[in-house]
Amino acid sequence: MSSKKFETIAIRTQVAQSPQKEHAVPLYLTSSFTFDSAEEAAQLFQGQVEGNIYSRFSNPNTDEFIEKLKLLEHGEAGVATASGMAAVYTAIITHLQQGDHVIAANEIFGNSRYIITQLLPKMGVTYDFVPLEDHLAWEAAVQKNTKLIFLETPSNPTLKTADLRFLGKLCQANDLIYIVDNCFATPYLQTPASFQADLVLHSATKYIDGQGRVLGGAIVGKEKFVTPCYDFIRRTGASLSPFNAWILSKSLETLAVRMDRHCSNALQLAQFLATHPAIKHVSYPHLASYPQLDLAKAQMKQGGGLVGCEINGGLAAGAQFLNKLKLHSLTANLGDTRSIATHPASTTHSKLSQEEQLIVDITPGFIRFSVGLEHIDDIIQDVDQALSQK
Repeated sequence: MSSKKFETIAIRTQVAQSPQKEHAVPLYLTSSFTFDSAEEAAQLFQGQVEGNIYSRFSNPNTDEFIEKLKLLEHGEAGVATASGMAAVYTAIITHLQQGDHVIAANEIFGNSRYIITQLLPKMGVTYDFVPLEDHLAWEAAVQKNTKLIFLETPSNPTLKTADLRFLGKLCQANDLIYIVDNCFATPYLQTPASFQADLVLHSATKYIDGQGRVLGGAIVGKEKFVTPCYDFIRRTGASLSPFNAWILSKSLETLAVRMDRHCSNALQLAQFLATHPAIKHVSYPHLASYPQLDLAKAQMKQGGGLVGCEINGGLAAGAQFLNKLKLHSLTANLGDTRSIATHPASTTHSKLSQEEQLIVDITPGFIRFSVGLEHIDDIIQDVDQALSQK
């Protein structure tokens, strides 16, 4: 593990300069790389020497992005993917075979749930969902054929917190592969590998990019679990483009300062919402009223940039609120410099039945805020005026 601080690693981890001695790393927009000889080509393909062959599986821009993220997440190895969902699919599917069993948290992104409920059964893999916070349910779900567990923390969209230490011990005791989606917290706020996670996933599209520009994903963690993921990506092609990798690597340089502002703004918005008469309840990991406050503070440096709340009046009130917003964007993303408001029941989690939504506390009036970098006074003023209009 590097002795340098987070910000220094994110800024100063770079591929070697070219003969041009550029200060900023250049774009390597090439599909393939040349060899000095037939012998060198053979050695590269056989893994006897290191070097680039083809940008589907090796490129200086992708290498730099992953090297940074690997160091920031305290991982041994990593691989970049075309999107966050490519990372989720690869990490899960690569380590399973017919007859295996998977345990996942109830509170996961809708498309992650689709992979588990719709695609894994076609492979002959069974699954169980358990409440994220219920230790006894996690323990009871373990079977002889259980292969891995999958979760995200804080969860999407209700921002519940998993006990990473407990789950790490559970996986070690039962020889399970431990996969954590760390997209919402980022490595600046928490590092699941510190709690024995085997693989840590990111939708780099979110906070790692931070400006809503490109798609990307990443898998980092223990080398023995990353290597099969790399082999899968190399052969199936769900790889990150060099241009997107270049953007994401540069974005990591500002992740710390951005997350500080996201978290500061989000906490202040959560505190405002908690006192507003139009709001039934607020979910934010570092809010004083948060049910898992001690656990969230023990695992996360700050509370993150997302805030959840339930508006009194259900679906109609929620829709009216969104339509009255002037500053906030209504878009299917998060982690942007721009503040975003989302209605999960009708968008990101709309494929779940109403019963399934309620199991994970997604009510008709639930709103998820991705709190941006605008001035907090303007963010709160916009929310206040939208809540106050009849």
